[in-house]
Amino acid sequence: MHHPFRNVAAYVHHGTGAFGAGIVSEIFGYDRTSRGLPGFDFAVCTEEPGPVATDTGLKLMVEHGLDRLAQADLVLVSSWEHFDVAPSPAVLEAMRSAYERGATIAGHCTGAFVLACAGLLEGRRATTHWRWAEAMAARFPDVRLMPEVLYVDEGRIVTGAGAAAGVDMCLYLLRREYGAAVANAIARDMVLPPHRDGGQAQYVAAAVPADCDDERLGAVLGWARENLDSPLTVEVLAARALMSQRSFARRFAAATGSTPHAWVLSQRLHRAEELLETADLPIEEVARRVGFGTAATLREQFVRRRGVPPREYRKAFAS
Repeated sequence: MHHPFRNVAAYVHHGTGAFGAGIVSEIFGYDRTSRGLPGFDFAVCTEEPGPVATDTGLKLMVEHGLDRLAQADLVLVSSWEHFDVAPSPAVLEAMRSAYERGATIAGHCTGAFVLACAGLLEGRRATTHWRWAEAMAARFPDVRLMPEVLYVDEGRIVTGAGAAAGVDMCLYLLRREYGAAVANAIARDMVLPPHRDGGQAQYVAAAVPADCDDERLGAVLGWARENLDSPLTVEVLAARALMSQRSFARRFAAATGSTPHAWVLSQRLHRAEELLETADLPIEEVARRVGFGTAATLREQFVRRRGVPPREYRKAFAS
């Protein structure tokens, strides 16, 4: 039985990123239950409750102490200015205890340093803000750092890159636990693209936009999303963009960071997720609508890139 997180605690500290604190508050602290979306028991906590100054000078009045982490299913650690100073033993112990109890711990930007200091990243893949990647690699050589990606999923340990990548990490967590329909609905509520990835491995998203500023390419991407059941070869897409295949592939890679094939595959999988969750369609029809043709092909791609067959995914996330 799938039990997604409900109780969410955001840990902040003096110098914490105002932008990151705003991201997690908007995504998990806003009540959307009247629109049929999940609600979260969300709280912000710190080591010593009271006013906490952010990196911009804006002050947060934080009511909860570290004991709030003991209740959380999901602990979010935002960025902070003084990441070169180790958090206190009490903070590190609270993080370790939450993880050992079964909570998911997610560090965004330089918040990943807190997870590393707690020993939670040892031997694991992780990311952080690209500007501080070298500092993290030097300080924590046992961490398998991936500074080129937006977020990295290691099960109950998730890390995200800097600034707006915190949005991607949080939306990814929602997608992973609640499914594509919920994540996309909250993204639309925030006027955001629903999912940024480079069309590569499921748990590693390239640090590039899913869309692009190139008007001609943007129109082709929009058309492709509406016609996933059609053959979407480089030849077809290039012709629609009025380019040679070589020029199209080069400009596509420059604009999206992905190959056309990988991008189309990613779009088909995302659309399949939504249909499996929200539409009472046979698996064969889902496969046809997203362009995989047969249920067997859909199953093969889903197992390879999502880790479960389509029927199990539907059982876990169908609304």
